[in-house]
Amino acid sequence: MAEPKYLVPMSSPEITSEDRQCVMEVLHTPSLSIGPKLDEFETAFKRFTGSLHAVGVSSGTAGLHLCVRAAGVQPHDYVITTPFSFVSSANVILFENAIPVFVDVDLQTGNIDTELVAQAAADLASGDVNRSQRWLPRQGVGGTGVLRAFLTVDVFGQPADYDSLRAIAQSYHIKLIEDSCEALGAEYKHLKAGTLGDFGVFAFYPNKQITTGEGGMVITSDIAAADFMRALRNQGRAPGDTWLQHTYLGYNYRLDELSAALGLSQMRRLEELLRKRQQVAKLYANHLIDIPEVDAPFVAPSTTHMSWFVYVIRVKRGLDRDTLAANLEREGIPVRPYFLPIHLQPYMLNRFGFQIGDFPITEELGNRGLALPFSGLMTEEQVDLVCRKIKKCLTIH
Repeated sequence: MAEPKYLVPMSSPEITSEDRQCVMEVLHTPSLSIGPKLDEFETAFKRFTGSLHAVGVSSGTAGLHLCVRAAGVQPHDYVITTPFSFVSSANVILFENAIPVFVDVDLQTGNIDTELVAQAAADLASGDVNRSQRWLPRQGVGGTGVLRAFLTVDVFGQPADYDSLRAIAQSYHIKLIEDSCEALGAEYKHLKAGTLGDFGVFAFYPNKQITTGEGGMVITSDIAAADFMRALRNQGRAPGDTWLQHTYLGYNYRLDELSAALGLSQMRRLEELLRKRQQVAKLYANHLIDIPEVDAPFVAPSTTHMSWFVYVIRVKRGLDRDTLAANLEREGIPVRPYFLPIHLQPYMLNRFGFQIGDFPITEELGNRGLALPFSGLMTEEQVDLVCRKIKKCLTIH
């Protein structure tokens, strides 16, 4: 069956001649890995975020995994996190044979529900098996764990409630990992996303605010953790190790020089890239006012700057999101459900025995959310076309 011919792209990275030139310059040097462009890219992130340390890595997933290691997570330990996310945020916990302890999310933002985090933390830290069991999966736990960290997600470019999350984490002396892979440039109460926990992670896949093709960045003010993560990304080589010495069990999570050069070039115009995305989001919001069957994204008062990663609408309760999506596809408009709940992914069902109804708000958002075509390159005519097609398909619906 032939793929539908789309009238607008789902997303488009903005690559300029300057970006291409920066990558080409690296090809005229002998340094293609572990070189000066990575240092410059990391410095740009330290300057932008105000963090003391930045560690460039091969992906956002790699960055999150390094943070889990730096947080001291051990097999059977518990990490409280959200089921409303891309699977990486849970997978990195599983990589260490630890247990992702899911709690549901806030209906308006899709970010982790801090009241539930507080309840789960209290029960898991109590040592009372009966209290802990309320939060644990039905099967596949395989031991008695320790609550070791929170891994929170800044969903769709909007930071979670970090005043509450920091207070809870500090009260239990555990690490707070901020997954800001979708939120570069966002601000929570005028504080930059990624700086709100012990570690922050960004990602640079082609649909992100800046891209390196693949790639990620960890920021932290913890020098020991930063040194540890630098060693782990480079096959476990600690400072002083030779190329064939490995102090730690590590990984090849290095970010190459070509990717770093592209990222550095994009960072130089980050504010422009963010502004263009903001303008497209505003266009969508203005057009969607006339479509009462769908809700535009909600921006919390604590989000003093939203960084638009994707533009996810929600169909009203009672409407069939999947039928709308199928009709839009036939009309040449690419759309995607966003997110499919992590706990209902096949491998999670098999391992942990989750069931439909375990996290009702996550499941509701998963059933109602629809990502529209979005990038900083979209024109007002394209936004208008998408919204006219939505109106048409709702009439068909």
